[in-house]
Amino acid sequence: MSISIIILIIAIAIGAFVVLTYNRLIQLIEAIRNNQKQIDIQLDRRFKVFESLINVVKKYMDYEQTTLKDVVTLRNQAQQAKTSGNELSRIAAENKISDIASHINLVFEQYPQLKANENCVQLQEEIVNTENKLAYAKQSFNDSIEMYNATKKAFFTTLIVSAFKTKLDFDFQYWQLAEAKIAEQESYTVKL
Repeated sequence: MSISIIILIIAIAIGAFVVLTYNRLIQLIEAIRNNQKQIDIQLDRRFKVFESLINVVKKYMDYEQTTLKDVVTLRNQAQQAKTSGNELSRIAAENKISDIASHINLVFEQYPQLKANENCVQLQEEIVNTENKLAYAKQSFNDSIEMYNATKKAFFTTLIVSAFKTKLDFDFQYWQLAEAKIAEQESYTVKL
């Protein structure tokens, strides 16, 4: 074999590696974006369920006035943060809505009429269901970011990312629990 054929084979192999790696990173980036859209769907669903629940309980309590205002304010903050590209603010606002959702069942305990209302019970279940779906969507999103970050940091892949920085090098924000929630979970003790 001549030297030129060997060089040509090496060049083709390197070119194929670059193309395959580039395409793999694009797939990972698109998976992250898709997972983020799934989170958006669940966040929208949660907001609509909250609205429905609040409409059902309006005749029973004053709490819903404050809850609705808080949820709407936080939802607007989250939407503004999303529009401006501020993922950390968006995550903080959405986590506060999750806190409201987790405390709603405690409030219903104070109103026996609500506990007996079928629509209210169904909407409570929808909130729990939505929060579970949201947690799963966030986990999938974080997993896809982890896979992307691990792939782009691999030795030869780093060189390709550097060559196509604007197309392949992104710094995605993880969805995380609020610091206060993490501290609360870490300091939790079982009381007998």
